[in-house]
Amino acid sequence: MFSIYAVPLQTLRRLRPVMVVAAILGLSGNLSQAQTQSPQSDWPVPGKSIRVIVPFPAGSGSDMLARMLGQKVGEQTGSPVIIENKPGAGTMIGAQAVSRAEPDGYTLLYTIVVTHTQNPHLYKKLPYDPFKDFTPILQLVRSATVLIANKNAPFNTTAELISYARANPGKLNFASYSPGSTSHLNGEILKMQANIDITHIPYKGTSEASRALLAGDVQLYFDGTATAVESGRNGQVKVLGPATDRRLSVLPDLPTLDEQGIKGLNIVGWQGLFAPGNMDPVLADRVSAVFRNALLSPEIQQTVASQGNEISGAGPKEYAEIVKNDYQRWGEVIKHIGLTLD
Repeated sequence: MFSIYAVPLQTLRRLRPVMVVAAILGLSGNLSQAQTQSPQSDWPVPGKSIRVIVPFPAGSGSDMLARMLGQKVGEQTGSPVIIENKPGAGTMIGAQAVSRAEPDGYTLLYTIVVTHTQNPHLYKKLPYDPFKDFTPILQLVRSATVLIANKNAPFNTTAELISYARANPGKLNFASYSPGSTSHLNGEILKMQANIDITHIPYKGTSEASRALLAGDVQLYFDGTATAVESGRNGQVKVLGPATDRRLSVLPDLPTLDEQGIKGLNIVGWQGLFAPGNMDPVLADRVSAVFRNALLSPEIQQTVASQGNEISGAGPKEYAEIVKNDYQRWGEVIKHIGLTLD
């Protein structure tokens, strides 16, 4: 066995500088390792608040789900999640606030597809860069719009709608809940792909658009899944088909519009979580994992299903690809119709 007492004094003196350097390098390595691990292991610090900005009014569908998610994260981590509503300007006010924050995981944006994939093409002067100023964290929910018709409309299927519209150009109106919204753009895709002439009538919000359809002021509307299915079951509207990439679990026997021959109407909406730009990838994965764990709680899964939506859970890398692809797709549609909102 090696013993320090067996080492000659001169040899020991020669070893001292080497041992000191080794000790310093070892300490430096440990510090470096601790610094590398800290974003993943320390977030969130128990008791430190996480601020989630929602660019919609309190009580909206997105706001309600964000609050449920925040409560679950708080329960699981010990860090309170504060939901801050910053509505207005088509989600741009809330998005801008997050884009200017530190990428430390304590300021996040809960928003929908419009912020990063539609607004950049609709507004010439956007107060944020959809890619440089944000780090995609987690795609939370996939949602679909469903094409519905007034119950007294002179057609019962998508094929009959197209035939009627071609025989009566300009006589059918379709509603949207605002210019440039998904409900509007889906209507424009329908016009292009089916080669029909129908007139866009914008309203202020989903409630006004729905009332207009029920009253017969308009004949068509791309509505959210939950309300479309409920209205259809109550006999208030005719449900023609979902504008999504696969059949809906709540409407398993109804072919998608793509299956019915309307190509291009296989676009999925979503709700998702973003952080400010340039976030440490390790920290981004950690934040994503924490919120995904909350998202998969039975209560939230049940709520999402009751709204006719689907849990996603796509993490930072996959979510970034989804945002990029949707940005390109919506850009092509918006450029084709020449729509701008400023």
